[in-house]
Amino acid sequence: MSSEAPAGGIRKRTATEGRDLTRPQAPEPLPIPVYDNHTHLEFEDGFDQPEPVESLDLAESVGVRGVVQVGTDLETSRWSAALAASDPRVLAAVALHPNEAPRLFAEGLLSSHLSEISRLAAQPRVRAVGETGLDFFRTGEDGRDAQIESFETHIEIAKANGIALQIHDRDAHDEVVATLLRVGAPERTVFHCFSGDERLARVCNEHGWYMSFAGTMTFKNAPALREALTVARPELVLCETDAPFLTPEPFRGRPNAPYLLPHTVRRMAETLGLPLDELCARLAENTERVYGLWDPETDEA
Repeated sequence: MSSEAPAGGIRKRTATEGRDLTRPQAPEPLPIPVYDNHTHLEFEDGFDQPEPVESLDLAESVGVRGVVQVGTDLETSRWSAALAASDPRVLAAVALHPNEAPRLFAEGLLSSHLSEISRLAAQPRVRAVGETGLDFFRTGEDGRDAQIESFETHIEIAKANGIALQIHDRDAHDEVVATLLRVGAPERTVFHCFSGDERLARVCNEHGWYMSFAGTMTFKNAPALREALTVARPELVLCETDAPFLTPEPFRGRPNAPYLLPHTVRRMAETLGLPLDELCARLAENTERVYGLWDPETDEA
């Protein structure tokens, strides 16, 4: 992996009026390193924007050993694959976000873009197809067929390549589950930024689907997420930032990045009543089971 890391800042997060754009201080390092299994390092957000390598260095210093860098369209999927090829701390996920599907379908481009995602998914450092799924929060009835078509194709791409599936599920729990059961879920299926309640967690338990908890589980208004975490099978639990979004408490609303993952992990340990080192070891093991090893040469040394 000697290629140069691509520059960040190819996407910019919209700054809402009054939002605090300063970066929080780094937290105390975790006792055992974990992985951020869903982040968007291509985004520029806040003051003093670090380049991807700098962000990875800072994350590593607090016990975030590696990340899954996630694409949402062709440009960011290509960028994600390139970053993964350049840095052993990065694996990639590639996909068309469900909110992209209706527009691409209307422009006659959905099929060709899915073909390119399929090509990218065959690269060795691409270990997941995502984020894909259904989003009925932003898309109305007229765009749902395109979303479902895109989701089904992404599922087949993941299975064809023997890699994980990362699901974006917003206001569409029942439809996502129905699609997975109808098409047949990949062996390793992850509900990214798990947003369900105890009921959905039990469905995931039944089918062996992974649940990835983000900073949202630290929010004061999210008791249902914490309840879902307590009923999730321990071997199916993952953690993520979804950076630059969903910054955990006590920094909600400020720029997020992988180095802030320890705040979420500590709240997860508190919710589960587990020693922090025990949870960290479990999260690391679960994540490697889903995506494989980040840097086999280092891990085998």
